[in-house]
Amino acid sequence: MSRTGFDRLHPALQHHIVNTLGWRDLRPLQQATIDPLLDGANLIAVAPTAAGKTEAAALPLLSAMLEQNWQGLSVLYVCPLRALLNNLHGRIGDYCQMVGRSAGLWHGDVRGGARGRILEDPPDVLLTTPESLEVMLISRKVDHERLFAGVRVVVVDEIHAFGGDDRGWHLLAVLERIARVAGRDLQRIGLSATVGEPVSLLRWLCGSSDRPSLVVAPDSDRPAAPELTLDHVGSLRNAAQVISQLHRGEKRLVFCDSRARVEQLAVELRERQVNTFVSHSSLALDERRRAEDAFAQARDCVIVATSTLELGIDVGDLDRVVQIDAPGTVASFLQRLGRAGRRAGTVRNMLLLTTTSELTALTAAGLLALHATGYVEPVVAPPMPWHLLAQQLLALVLQRGGIGRNLWAEELRRLPEFAAAIDSGVGDAVVAHLVAEGMLYDDQGMLSIGPAGEKAYGYRHFIELTSAFTTDPLFVARHGATEIGYLHPIGLLTPDKHYATVLLAGRAWDIVGIDWGRHTVAVIPSDAGGRSRWMGSAQPLSGELCRAMRDVLTGTDPDGVTLSKRAVATLAELRANAPWAEPGTTTVVRDAGKAHWWTFAGLRANAALHAALGPLLVAGPQPDNLRIELDLGVDLQQLSRRLADLDADQLAPSPLAEQLADELKFSDCLPAGLALRIADGRLADPPSVHACLAEPRRGWNGG
Repeated sequence: MSRTGFDRLHPALQHHIVNTLGWRDLRPLQQATIDPLLDGANLIAVAPTAAGKTEAAALPLLSAMLEQNWQGLSVLYVCPLRALLNNLHGRIGDYCQMVGRSAGLWHGDVRGGARGRILEDPPDVLLTTPESLEVMLISRKVDHERLFAGVRVVVVDEIHAFGGDDRGWHLLAVLERIARVAGRDLQRIGLSATVGEPVSLLRWLCGSSDRPSLVVAPDSDRPAAPELTLDHVGSLRNAAQVISQLHRGEKRLVFCDSRARVEQLAVELRERQVNTFVSHSSLALDERRRAEDAFAQARDCVIVATSTLELGIDVGDLDRVVQIDAPGTVASFLQRLGRAGRRAGTVRNMLLLTTTSELTALTAAGLLALHATGYVEPVVAPPMPWHLLAQQLLALVLQRGGIGRNLWAEELRRLPEFAAAIDSGVGDAVVAHLVAEGMLYDDQGMLSIGPAGEKAYGYRHFIELTSAFTTDPLFVARHGATEIGYLHPIGLLTPDKHYATVLLAGRAWDIVGIDWGRHTVAVIPSDAGGRSRWMGSAQPLSGELCRAMRDVLTGTDPDGVTLSKRAVATLAELRANAPWAEPGTTTVVRDAGKAHWWTFAGLRANAALHAALGPLLVAGPQPDNLRIELDLGVDLQQLSRRLADLDADQLAPSPLAEQLADELKFSDCLPAGLALRIADGRLADPPSVHACLAEPRRGWNGG
């Protein structure tokens, strides 16, 4: 065992690492976290999958627990998925048991008896979710003052899964309330395999904590270059044929980005006598678990999954990862790539099979090109979490059994974003609304839950109040009983709030009905345009990815990627059909009786620009990720004059903002104007609009 940070670990832990675990050395990340964690710093540990991040946090904390004789529940270990918690419980429990300590598990599937034992004799480490922490704080059955009195540290595993979502704001707010109960500045530790701009994510994680903080990401933990292959096969049936013939005798994990395609591909594989398992969120928990357990034990087999297996759930040693089409971000790509190459002597690998229009091949090639530059999307917390401020106020009232109207702000302002909202008057507006609507009752300055609050959230002991989960914003588009694909709500309505014409799966569709509650869209084939190689998914892509797609279109092949003959031919055909494309340039293309402004700015930026262009647009079609259709009579000078008058930070609200404001969880706890501001702010993408407007524009006239 090398002698660096290891020397600072408690002697009992050193003994068990060497003799019980049989480790000859610690991994670089595990060595690098010992000193800062023992010194009490906040940190984010960034390393590839299977680099030992769990141990990098657990071992120093167990050492501190022994050295400083921490008693009672002292470490909270928070994960985004119950399955991941189940997976880690045994491992962390074994480490605790080595040194005479204990680990417990509390989430929605854990029964009352097990919870009762935790409350009676709290473990040293509790593995849990943000929602379960909220339950513990507000439940009358839990003495949260006693339970959380000794908490000193929180570990947030897969932190990127929290940081870009309202669930992350909920977690931070709950941790601030626990810190208040414990009466100390909680040490905060984030773990992630893939994260862009980790310094800003760490700043977000720290909240009110003023401890020293740092990012730990040893270069020596970087894995060897992966084996990446791109093939354009044209259909899901063809993808099944390729998968059935390649890598026989090996264990393969195949990712699809919709449940319907998971099931369709599984049927195709089973018809080809491939031992196939399935995992997605619509399956019952026990059924999904049986499939994952069976897959973990098998060898010559395939499991087809949605993003349910993207995070670090153990499904055994994988040989191959296959991606159908392309995930929407580099971060998601890296998570999936990291599922393979965990055994000694193996490398990470991925075969990308694009199946629909040629545009899916361009998207995949752009993603691979963007990855080759080292870019990973920064995890950006959603702006204006004011609905969570309202939720936390209601939860605080339940936790405390009532609170003074002049006192609640002092408790919730520990989170900097909440403090800014309170100081700007948002907090007073929220309280006034809650009282006026009967969500809260004001008895001479003492706030308690009102009748409307009981009615809206009191079911099953206020269980709905404990979760900040928001529904997936994507809508399923169906033509009759056939599922066509997924649409982001930003493109469903025109600026004057009529149903839009959308581009999906290689052709144009007219929307004829929207079921907002079920998130489904009825479509019929449109006369607005026939099939086009440029008509692809309406799921929003980032401006960075769209510009990388332009780089590929203008001749750049992704570094370190093997392109099949079919992929090479597909990209060559796309390039031949886009002679107008130039690097770093947006182009107004007039061809075949139409005019399109090719922005390569992403769907959110294009939707904002589309709404701002007004009379320059052709009626009907909505923008996609790459282009906006203009009126055929518009020339480059007219467009440039219109754009010169735009302020990228002050574009008109999306026509969907009002509808999405109503769907925002806890929107009923906000004045309508605040909910609308949140929705509009979250639909906007000012950086991509700025980037688009800053690029030179040119015109191109085709035949």
